[in-house]
Amino acid sequence: MTLFTTERDGHVLTLTINRPDMLNSIGELGDGDAFTAACQAINDDLNVRCVIVTGAGRAFSSGGNLKAMRDASGAFAGGGTQLRDQYQNNVHRIARAVYGLDVPLIAAVNGPAVGLGCDVACMADVRIAADTARFGLPFVTLGLIPGDGGSWLLPRVIGASRAAEMLFTGDLIDAATAAEWGLVSKVVPADLLMAEARALAGRIATKAPHALRLTKRLMRQGQTMGYDAALELAASTQSLLHLSDDHREGVAALLEKRPARFVGK
Repeated sequence: MTLFTTERDGHVLTLTINRPDMLNSIGELGDGDAFTAACQAINDDLNVRCVIVTGAGRAFSSGGNLKAMRDASGAFAGGGTQLRDQYQNNVHRIARAVYGLDVPLIAAVNGPAVGLGCDVACMADVRIAADTARFGLPFVTLGLIPGDGGSWLLPRVIGASRAAEMLFTGDLIDAATAAEWGLVSKVVPADLLMAEARALAGRIATKAPHALRLTKRLMRQGQTMGYDAALELAASTQSLLHLSDDHREGVAALLEKRPARFVGK
């Protein structure tokens, strides 16, 4: 069984993690290659303007395979050096691929998002949760630390104090708490989750594709640069977009009170 199923609707691509019998566990050997290939194909396709990621069945993703951890098998086999290489060459490739997506990413969290699964949700730009969703990073409960960068991601999403509470206790929070803490934008009934995610993705996908990708890039780079550098990057990026056909179309459409027809030029 392939890791993902895909569905294309115009400029919106939906990636569904497809291991429902394992609660969509990820981090298996080869998953880094699968995520990298999927995300690279998206980045290379300028017709994709927004991506939704969700899980098959009742979970978004339960994270790493606990049975493999117990048995020191599969991705958790070997000595210290081999395990380090597995994280760097497999798990970290998942993180880099998802975080490195050029297009806006919506996580439609349909159920538990735990460990690496929670971190993948945090790598999305927008998170919408079903009322059945739960979120947690229970690494300390297993005598581990967030090996996929979760200790860097979570404080940037919900702030240092609440991130520390989640990381130090390993407790899972429900969807309502996730919304209160800013981990998700909204909570909807489970049967309405994908309709809500598709509606949002559809609105995003009507916008100019290069402007979408560059806006996301500015947001990502802005997390690690000073304000003066961010202003300089904004000026150079904006000057290029002012010369685009899509900019001229956007201005014309607004003045003519009609929907814009962006073509990515």
